[in-house]
Amino acid sequence: MIIHQTNSSKMTNGSLSTFDSGHSCLYFFVSEYCRNSTPVFQREAAVRMGILITVKIAQWPVEAMRQQEQQSRFAMTTALQQPSLSSQCMAEFLGTALLIFFGTGCVAALKVAGASFGLWEISIIWGIGVSMAIYLTAGISGAHLNPAVSIALCIFADFEKRKLPFYILAQIAGAFCSAALVYTLYSNLFFDYEQTHHMVRGSQASLELASVFSTYPHALLSTAQAFLVEMVITAILMGVIMALTDDNNGLPRGPLAPLLIGLLIAVIGSAMGPLTGFAMNPARDFGPKLMTFFAGWGEMAFTGGRDIPYFLVPIFAPIVGACLGAAAYRGLIARHLPSAAPAIAEETPDTAVNGKTRIS
Repeated sequence: MIIHQTNSSKMTNGSLSTFDSGHSCLYFFVSEYCRNSTPVFQREAAVRMGILITVKIAQWPVEAMRQQEQQSRFAMTTALQQPSLSSQCMAEFLGTALLIFFGTGCVAALKVAGASFGLWEISIIWGIGVSMAIYLTAGISGAHLNPAVSIALCIFADFEKRKLPFYILAQIAGAFCSAALVYTLYSNLFFDYEQTHHMVRGSQASLELASVFSTYPHALLSTAQAFLVEMVITAILMGVIMALTDDNNGLPRGPLAPLLIGLLIAVIGSAMGPLTGFAMNPARDFGPKLMTFFAGWGEMAFTGGRDIPYFLVPIFAPIVGACLGAAAYRGLIARHLPSAAPAIAEETPDTAVNGKTRIS
């Protein structure tokens, strides 16, 4: 039979290798049965067998396409779970603005409104401001809120380099706008204080009010000493941040970590604040300095009355310190920690949508 010979050659060539054994046996049975049948029955059997083959061949790509569609849907769901870069930058802007609003606001209340704050009260307000900013933005951007932290994470962790300049610009812009807002709200008190104390904005004496928004070193501290102070305290900050966010470390994370980071900042501020103002954050210092420059303090805002532009110290010292702190943690602590247990649950599109399982 021509039909039987054609189908048999197809089986020999392996084009039906994707069929299961049941279909192969059925095909062979029908083919052998057709040998001894009438021509009419042979034609009907051939037509039916052709339909069976066509259906089976049609089903095989459908299953493959269904699996491919499921994988594509899962990849799309995972991509949709990741916030866009613009939303991450907005989160960094708002988070940095929030901590500057609380921090500079309490210093303004102390300087021009007569509030009775001590060093610990100021430090703890700064720390709580940082904690609130982390709670606000951690789920979207990771709550860096600090160019030094972003740079250190870019070098020593898995933060994407393409995001780095956008994060830094958002952080500086947030600090600038928040400082401008605090200045606007307290502007009448600033003018009254300057008139009462016969203070000329932009003079050496006016640094007393400029320090409401940004940091300047103690008069007895050299620029090199100020650099060292900022480098050391930022290294401590970065090292502890990495410890609190390391999955292998076994320390309390999640809702408790922002409070501990804020408490750490308060402790550092109480211990080293009188020396440099504990900037530890290039955006926290440069953004408000830029605002005071435009608000009338001029070059005095950047130089701090020193021979060299002091604004460079709170920019580069925290960056160096953060990198040293991250490197020290990875080299001295993280390498000796046991690895985290591998995740057993396999992530699927359903678990990704429900948010119950997320394996990175």
